[in-house]
Formats: sequence, structure tokens, C-alpha cells
Amino acid sequence: MMKRFLTMLAVGAFAAAPLAAATVAAAPDHGRAGLAPTTDFSAPEPGEDRPGGDTTHTKRLDRNAFSHSSANMAFEREMNFKVGNGFFRRLWVSAPASTKAADGLGPLYNAKSCQRCHLKDGRGHPPTANYPDDVAESMFLRLSIPPQNGADRTALETHQVTVIPEPVYGGQLQDLAIQGHAAEGRMHITYKEETVELSGGETASLRHPTYTVTDLGYGPMHPDVMMSPRVAPQMIGLGLLEQVPAEQILALADPDDADGDGISGKPQWVTDPETGEVVLGRFGWKSGNPSIDAQAQGAFAGDMGISTPMKPAGSGECTQAQEPCITAVHGGDEQYGGMEAHQQVTDLVLFYSRHLAVPARRDADDPQVLRGKAVFYDTGCASCHNPKFRTFAEGPEPELRDQLIWPYTDLLLHDMGDGLADNRPEGEASGREWRTAPLWGIGLTETVSGHTNFLHDGRARNVTEAVLWHGGEAEAAREAFRTMPKEDRDALLRFVNSL
Repeated sequence: MMKRFLTMLAVGAFAAAPLAAATVAAAPDHGRAGLAPTTDFSAPEPGEDRPGGDTTHTKRLDRNAFSHSSANMAFEREMNFKVGNGFFRRLWVSAPASTKAADGLGPLYNAKSCQRCHLKDGRGHPPTANYPDDVAESMFLRLSIPPQNGADRTALETHQVTVIPEPVYGGQLQDLAIQGHAAEGRMHITYKEETVELSGGETASLRHPTYTVTDLGYGPMHPDVMMSPRVAPQMIGLGLLEQVPAEQILALADPDDADGDGISGKPQWVTDPETGEVVLGRFGWKSGNPSIDAQAQGAFAGDMGISTPMKPAGSGECTQAQEPCITAVHGGDEQYGGMEAHQQVTDLVLFYSRHLAVPARRDADDPQVLRGKAVFYDTGCASCHNPKFRTFAEGPEPELRDQLIWPYTDLLLHDMGDGLADNRPEGEASGREWRTAPLWGIGLTETVSGHTNFLHDGRARNVTEAVLWHGGEAEAAREAFRTMPKEDRDALLRFVNSL
């Protein structure tokens, strides 16, 4: 019966049932219980081996390690997760098509499904070669220009927008198009290697990328265009991060470095598309979205050209300068409220995304891992990669309530120096600032994704390279890592890879 149900879903012949009602009782509010910084590195802290709290899964650590539901989910809610997964994996086709519930791709796009970028719910990666030898399916270029007039500046200052899109090509470069339409262009990457000396006679090589665009399909770009490469991030633990109270995050902010420790994390502020209120940004490489729903619906429109309730244009991200795209046949149908991905679809994808569980820690009590944890704290890594939060005692998903979690991020923006600068501001984030990336699951990247590419553009080929790219506020920590005894560096890497 289940197989038949999912088969019908995949071909668009079945309308998913309403989300099952929550049945798990709300947990009591324990406030900041368990959040005090540790000073004892002789043993794991209580709960440290379960980074997602009660949602943590203990299933087999194979390629599907990032694709399991919250471990504390009631059986009757598992159907919502499975149906949401079906839509996450759905291959969209161009309109018109016989599968009315699955048409509307493009006309311009980067991928045909969510899963194509977030393969196995893991990280994307840069192409191994430039087109046509390889394609950048899980990576693309963000595009924007400086404000051109008072209206642009006001929109940015009041957080109505975070960027001003490039006038012809919009907010991102779409390198694919449906039949009869021209793709916007191709991202071209070149690398230059730099050798970095480490203590103990070791060396590492950092590759410096340069990005250009070839084969422009709609004329020249604005002369002041700013481009920023982005790989698809992993999907685990998003619902838990969404449920961290803003007060806990803002308590870590120190934009003027009042305590003089060289770390000056600051919050991103964005307009919530549902309420119109200015709220804390949490998702995206520069925290440009306030919620998973906003992030996902933006990806539907930008990555696949699929209209949603928040992004109702059937032409996706096409601009007025791209008339063939604007006037093309789109897949919106009255049966689905004129949307290509209607509210029920986006709600189910949201449910799925919120409940992708974090795997249990490995070797949390190993002596070398514990030594590495002490080094992690001693070098200041924990100043930005804040180990733990506690989620709301109340919230839309009962499984996520009142959980002590260990994501190793502060969800704040930090100056990472010239080396990682994309020189493209986004909202409150300057061209040198990035959100602290969560570290949970990082040690399973190769298992799930088949590579160990890290940072916003995948330039780092392992954790060592990722650390060595840290500059700005993290320069002292990077230098401590580079010059520390090899035994400490090995322990630190062992700790990070246990997360």
C-alpha cells in the first residue's frame, strides 16, 4: 500500500492529505538549563553524544545518515515526513505536461529538484571541471549590484530587501533552461594553489578561486555586478536551529567588541515575508532568510523556477529584461490555486526539512577527542562555533520543543577576512562577513556526500584547509591551529570530525 501511495505521489496523481495533528505533549520551559560553558574536559558533558537532543537518530551511518526523521516523532506523523520527502525528491518538468501537479520547471533554473542540489540531504560541491566537462548542479552564483538610487538605499536600510538584484539576470545565475529558451550563462572557475606551512614539518595547500561568467544569454551584465558563489548546505537540524530563541542568539552578539576579545559577531536583520516584520535572520550563508519556509520557497523560485505562495510568479526569478521567460507557458493550475507548488506542497517540504535528524556523535568519550575538545575551546573556536542552545519550550513542532542541542554555531555574522571575502554585501552582512556555519554532522560529510568540500564555495578540500582559510576575527584561532604541536592539531581535527 505504501509503495503504491508514493508511486502515485511521484507522478502527481495524488493530493497529499492534510498534516497529521501533533500528539506529543509540550515540554516544560527549562530556560537556559544546561547551557553553562564547560570547564571540565575529562569526560563528555551530559547529552553531548546526542547533538539533536531527543530528535537525534542512532540509525546506521551510511549514505542515508542525513535523511532520517526526528527520532522522537510519533508514528502517525511519519507519513508527513515521507510525503514531504517525495516532494523534496520530485523531478519537475516543463509546462505544459500531462502531470499537472509536477509541471512548471523554469523556464530558467539551476536544478530539477531539491534533491539534485542537496543530494542525500548533504552538502553540495563545486564542479570538478568547467562546462561542458562538468556541470555546477549543486552550486551557483549569487548576483547583485550596489544601490542605484534613494529607493534602493531605503529598501536596504529598512530591511525590505537584502540586495539589489542585477537588472537583467536577477539574484542568481541560472545555467539551465527549458527547451526553446537560452540559459543565462555558465559559471567558470579557475584555481591558484598556495602552500601553507604548519608546525611539525607539515604543509597544506589552499586553492584560491576566481569566478567569471561565460556564454551570457541575455546581453552584458551591469558594470558593477557583484558575484558570490554558493554551494548547497547540508539539511540536518534546521528545524532545531529555527526554534532557538532569538534572545539566546542575541546574547552572544558583540558587534562593537565591547569585551575586547577580537570577536564581534552581529545579527542579521531581515523582513519576514509572512508577517512583514523585521526579524532575526538565521538561514543561508549570510543569514539572509528568517525561516526554513522562506529559504525553501526562495529556492523553489530561484533554483527551479517554480511558483509558490511566497513567490507566486510563474516565471520564477526571470526579470522584465527576459521577456521570453516572462511570457512563456507556466505550470500554475486553478486546481492548485494557480501555484506550481501550492501551499500543501510547501507545507510538506517544510515539515520534511524541519525534521531531518542530526546523527548521534561518534567517540565523544575517546581520550583524543576530549583532548581535541579542550584545544577547540582553548584556541577560541568556541567563541563563534557556540556549542549549545536550548530550543523553545513551545513551538509548531512538538518533537523540537525544549531540546538541548549542540550545533556549534552562534548564527551570527563574523568578519572572516580578505581571503574569504566575496565583496558582496547582503543585508547587514558586509562583503567580508559570513554566518558561522554549524559543525554538527561535519565528520559524516564524506560518508553522505562523497567529498569533503567545505566553506561557502567548497574551496576547502578538508577540515584543515577550511580552518586555514579563517581570517579576520578568526585569524588568532587560525594561527594557533597552524603553529600548535602536531599532536594537538591532530586531536582538534579528531574532535571536529566526531561532531
